[in-house]
Amino acid sequence: MEIIKLSTDWAKAEVFSAKMVGLLSLVVFLVALGFWQLSKTPMAKSFVWPLFFAGFLLVAVSAGLYFANKPRIAQFETAFKNDAASFIQNEITRTAKSKHDLALVFKVLPAIIIAAALLIMFSQAPLWRAIGITTILLMTFLMLIDSNTDARNTAYHQELPTARQ
Repeated sequence: MEIIKLSTDWAKAEVFSAKMVGLLSLVVFLVALGFWQLSKTPMAKSFVWPLFFAGFLLVAVSAGLYFANKPRIAQFETAFKNDAASFIQNEITRTAKSKHDLALVFKVLPAIIIAAALLIMFSQAPLWRAIGITTILLMTFLMLIDSNTDARNTAYHQELPTARQ
């Protein structure tokens, strides 16, 4: 039954990450609201819509993480009871795919950050600069979350084969 505890702990950690992303989306919405109400300069006013958009993207990420992993907590025990070997093999396959997907994410997000930095450097329009700054903020936060997800996924993936024995 140690594998069930390992699996549910992993899923609970993913749900916790989803809640943290949701909390950040609330903070981003509040910051956007603050810029909307209090900004005086064109640059400050330019942050309102990019921040609202980033907040909505963070809500989508949070919901995706939450709704993908919350049901797994209950499903893990049922799947393990039905066929332990199949459960472990399915988890090994799923975590290997996740490792591959996260490797791609760590190539794409820095490329987006570089593009946003170039946008800031070569644009004089306040809106485009605000979009670039907000994009860098959002991609950096997503890399922070995904680096924790990758570490948890790697540790979980390494533990799974030993659960067979």
